Amino acid sequence: MIVVGGSSSRDLAKDLAKLLGCIYIQAATMRFPDGECYTRIDSDKLDDDIVIVQNTYPDTNMIEMFLLQDAVKKMGAKSISLVIPYFGYARQDRTFKPGEPESAKVMAKHLSMDCDRVITIDIHKETVLDHFTCPHRDLKAAAVIADYFKGRGIDLVLAPDIGAAGRAKDVGDRMGVAYDHLEKTRLSGSDVRITPAKMDCKGKRVLIVDDMISTGGTIIAATQALKDAGAISVAVACTHGVFVNNALERLTGSSLDTVLCCNTLENEISHISVAETIADALKEKW
Repeated sequence: MIVVGGSSSRDLAKDLAKLLGCIYIQAATMRFPDGECYTRIDSDKLDDDIVIVQNTYPDTNMIEMFLLQDAVKKMGAKSISLVIPYFGYARQDRTFKPGEPESAKVMAKHLSMDCDRVITIDIHKETVLDHFTCPHRDLKAAAVIADYFKGRGIDLVLAPDIGAAGRAKDVGDRMGVAYDHLEKTRLSGSDVRITPAKMDCKGKRVLIVDDMISTGGTIIAATQALKDAGAISVAVACTHGVFVNNALERLTGSSLDTVLCCNTLENEISHISVAETIADALKEKW
């Protein structure tokens, strides 16, 4: 097996190759002055099972993935596995108005053209994977998040809403602590109260878990509400730190005590690694 790292996932790809005890090749990727992508794999041939580790977000990384697939195929890859830590377009899984494309379906269809299996991490909608024409598996980051925070004094794990309550339960159960989800109660036309649905957060160290943080607005508001309700500290951990529009700066400058994410999107706070989770899945026959 040979791991090929794309430009978006260098550190994760290196860690993965080390855990698998296999060869690692970093693709040499650059952009021409007009923005077009050029990539090259510095090897004579790839007569082995190839694992490409590369995000498909933003669009430039999707194009790089297509090019890497073509390159390894032409170099003799016996099989091609795609590890897509963060799958772009997973939130565009349906159409609402006439004339709209099924964006997630389109991307999955094109990625399937030169692919034998696909691994994603906490994809926003698992139904998106059904559009792949090859075997696919979505891995969960709950275990590594729980392992990271176990023994750090967390008393309560919260989901930001009832839709993510299952994730809070998974992390809470693994840590051996209580779990709940946040609930918004409208007090008036302009006032909203955010509190845990069932549990009392007073005097507790709280961990909020989610699949992704984009703008961070909900997390910041929830943190302040929890502090006002008596929480000693509030930490947040997500799988995908998308952090658009200076969200990371606003989160770190808020009343949050800790902000962390997994290394599916590599940044300055992506300290929770999913490499071992991916390695275990790649070792299996499926």
